Amino acid sequence: MFIPDLPAIVNPWNAVPVAALSRIVGILTDIDDTLTTDGAITPDALAALWRLRAAGVPVIAITGRPMGWSEPFARPVDQGGWPIDAIVAENGAVALRADGDALTIEYAQDEAERSRNTQRLRETAARVLREVPGAQLAQDSAGRVTDIAIDHSEFAHLPSAQIEKIVAIMRADGMTATVSSIHINGWFGEHNKPSGARWMVARLFGRELDAERERWVYVGDSTNDQAMFGLFPISVGVANLRRFADALTVWPAYITRGERGVGFAEVAAAALAVKPINAC
Repeated sequence: MFIPDLPAIVNPWNAVPVAALSRIVGILTDIDDTLTTDGAITPDALAALWRLRAAGVPVIAITGRPMGWSEPFARPVDQGGWPIDAIVAENGAVALRADGDALTIEYAQDEAERSRNTQRLRETAARVLREVPGAQLAQDSAGRVTDIAIDHSEFAHLPSAQIEKIVAIMRADGMTATVSSIHINGWFGEHNKPSGARWMVARLFGRELDAERERWVYVGDSTNDQAMFGLFPISVGVANLRRFADALTVWPAYITRGERGVGFAEVAAAALAVKPINAC
């Protein structure tokens, strides 16, 4: 059923054509408020990930969360990790994946570039905290390597005017800046969620993502997912995306009935209902 408060270009997820689902080879997904609620994965989302793994459908998470936060979830499943193929953290800057019994971590920037950016990150963070009343670093900042994050909705609350001011400061300092459902992220470099997705699909499967965009699903929930929504014909917003309706300029093709992990589980169930899936 069409949801009236959405643009006409957005369809309910249950309207996705079976022919489109039959071509799916993998799923790319955001984490916060897509797989998780209040920072923890929900049972329905975790069960969906296990079902996808059992069916041989790869899942790569693409998130603004830091390397340190992502590390335990990227570990081998027998060490408590999630049943996924990789996590690309810090908006495309860091990739973490289980490699046998070990955890492999790779960076989009070399060590010299990361080192050069460290002081610049500190300076911009200090400027934001100094110039924007109420601004505070995200509580996961200790695990960050390549970016800074300001909390606007996880443990703190900032009005839209303050969020816009922070984004303006970051961009004035030469950063790329995006707003997720919980944080304002800023970094130096050309990497982003699409580049991180391309990197990992090529790294893990030897496939060129842009050549087969119609064969991958992307699932997200916020304004910082817009680049990914625009890249994939089968792009899906979980229902809580609607809270960002006034800020979105690029919408997904589909939206789920359920929010967060419930919505992700809807996506997985539809993909798995079509046999056979030509997974990687």
